[in-house]
Amino acid sequence: MGILGALSSAVSGLSAQSYALENISNNIANSQTVGYKRIETSFADLVTDSPTGGLITGSGVSYSAFSNVAQGTTTPTGIPTNMALSGNGFFAVGKNDGSVTNPSFSGINQFTRRGDFKTDINGYLVNGANRYLVGTSYDPSSGAVTGSQTTPIKLPSTPLPPKPSTEVRYYGNLPSIPKPNAYNAATANSDLLTPANYTTNPVTTGTVTGADQSVFLNESITGGEITLYTASGTASTAQLRWGKTASSNTGNTWQLFYQSNSKATGNQVAWQSVGSNVTFDANGKLSSATSVPITNLTIDGTNIGNVNLSFAQGLTQTGDTNGQATTRVDQNGYTSGSLSSVEVQTDGTIIGSFSNGQKSKLAQVTVAHFASDTSLRREDGGTFSATGASGAPTYGLNGASIAGGSVEASNTDISDEFSKMIVTQQAYSANTRVLTTAQTMLQDILNVIR
Repeated sequence: MGILGALSSAVSGLSAQSYALENISNNIANSQTVGYKRIETSFADLVTDSPTGGLITGSGVSYSAFSNVAQGTTTPTGIPTNMALSGNGFFAVGKNDGSVTNPSFSGINQFTRRGDFKTDINGYLVNGANRYLVGTSYDPSSGAVTGSQTTPIKLPSTPLPPKPSTEVRYYGNLPSIPKPNAYNAATANSDLLTPANYTTNPVTTGTVTGADQSVFLNESITGGEITLYTASGTASTAQLRWGKTASSNTGNTWQLFYQSNSKATGNQVAWQSVGSNVTFDANGKLSSATSVPITNLTIDGTNIGNVNLSFAQGLTQTGDTNGQATTRVDQNGYTSGSLSSVEVQTDGTIIGSFSNGQKSKLAQVTVAHFASDTSLRREDGGTFSATGASGAPTYGLNGASIAGGSVEASNTDISDEFSKMIVTQQAYSANTRVLTTAQTMLQDILNVIR
């Protein structure tokens, strides 16, 4: 068996080195493939049992391959929907069994590190290998889940519907001594609304008529403005003004007015109180209700509806040398808007920005993990599938993070592959020398017999 065994071992060596060269070639060919994981060749020696219990002799080499899932370099692309995984894990993807215009999915059983996702004609996120990114999708207006974690992500193509304004949040500080245009430091109570100057008392009625507008503007200070929206998305801007109505050692009383009719004349109501006094104690702390309901709020004929005015975030009354209010006002309504851009956050949340200024959660990317990544079965398109040795996938970040606007480059190292190629070539040549040497020795034996 000596010479014949040498021939057999050399043949297995040639086969093994050819296989290694094939893997090296594939790695080099995919050195620029996004998310590619290089193939490593593993060798194992074969031995033959001795029937006499003597020395065990070698019988050549066996070979196999496994995927090296080491992290590739993260490369920025500037494309918001591109994603690069940092850490362990794989994107879960689906294969389209239908057409581009009418996709269908029979199941999600593939996983990849290739994250060059872009939106297709239907709004799905598809990578360069035509694999569809899987994750949980959400309704941008309600936040309700519209799919499961094994459903391909589809970005909305319809506009975000309008939302009526139902809450106005008011923050800031009022001056303890306001200084409207009518204020005179030498005149007592000139910082207050003076009912005698009005045809209709705004303190008791909570209204200012068109005929009294100039007096009201002279005796009040600005409280800012806020744009409000109806259920259909119609926008109306409400002008706000503060009027101080009472002052004492124990505290002060104010009323907040909004302009309900900018074209009011005569006895028509031009400004309307929110319907409740706003009071502060001697220390300038709000002592009245932090929530004021406004019924059928109407601005220039546009009915906004019922709105809750909230001071819960902080409204105070302290000294201010300018005698003016420092305020900030916001609300929860908006008009309709179309999706203008997306952003992928590090936790895999996809946030959509709409043309109406709103931001909403659109989807959550699914990240799969395996007990043994190297035991996954390689598929085409840079994908893998689970095996009994890899274990079933579990989902979640588990310490991984996602970089939006980037991709993970191939983890092929060209210089390392060239080094392996040189060693492989030398080993292959050496095995051919074993073959030629064994052939010569067999020929010598034949010549002796002759």
